Amino acid sequence: MVSYAAVVRPVIDRVHVSLRHASVPGVSALYRGERPGVEVDAFYALLDHPVPESALAARMVYFAFDPDAEEARGLVARVRGSWELTGPGRERVLAVDRVFTETAERLWEYRPIATMPGPEAVETAGALIGRLLEAGQATGGPVFRALTPVWEPPGAPAAQRLVARLEALRHYRADAHRAAWGAAGLTVEEIKALGPGPARAAIEEETNRLDDQVYEALDQDERWLLLGALGALADGLAAK
Repeated sequence: MVSYAAVVRPVIDRVHVSLRHASVPGVSALYRGERPGVEVDAFYALLDHPVPESALAARMVYFAFDPDAEEARGLVARVRGSWELTGPGRERVLAVDRVFTETAERLWEYRPIATMPGPEAVETAGALIGRLLEAGQATGGPVFRALTPVWEPPGAPAAQRLVARLEALRHYRADAHRAAWGAAGLTVEEIKALGPGPARAAIEEETNRLDDQVYEALDQDERWLLLGALGALADGLAAK
């Protein structure tokens, strides 16, 4: 039986990564040559609630993450075991959110050759992923639970909601992947160095098995509707 998670995951990644890539010029202008930090990696959660230090460390396990250096930048701070945005940090990530939203609206209003117009696809995908995020509270891993719910201001446009929800859904799979390679007895250095082969295939299969749990909240027709809606959203190359 084909794993639905294995089918939908590259589609989710395409939409998410292309949006982030298209947003680089706008975000770079906000930072004026500085490196965006952990505030951008978790701001949809941080705008809503404090995030435990352990969860953010797990989120950043594949990267060079220096908590002291992050705090010294003045945009996030550790308070009673959790990360919170500072005043300047909140202003900065709200500006980043505007860049992401404006970029998403520009990309996704484009209508490629697909089964549904961009605006309808955004609404459809956003509603279905919202249900997945709710269902995932029962089966998701520690980072997913720490980084949800995501911040959605009253009256937020559909594109803004979908950007935030896509980010959160990717944390569900990321938890599944960390659990899979951890159960296989690998360290983060070993999984990063692990090339194609039986060991990598076994970890991906277990990741898909764990990731599939969240999609049980949708029936078969809804799963294909979600796949079609995400597939209808243009990326940066298609919209040029």
